[in-house]
Amino acid sequence: MTTIMPQGELLRRAVKWIDSQRELTGESVPALINKAAMNFNLGPKDAEFLVGFFKEREETPRN
Repeated sequence: MTTIMPQGELLRRAVKWIDSQRELTGESVPALINKAAMNFNLGPKDAEFLVGFFKEREETPRN
């Protein structure tokens, strides 16, 4: 049975997955984005969003 997810839920799950995999494996963000796109069945626009999201997050100074 297929479960219908709210719009954006797959992206939220992908972000959490990428964060956890980064901590566990130390893999690069671009490699993890490619894996997340396949694992979560994300389209090209979603993958582009993830690239921008992680790039912006790394550029933002943390207090």
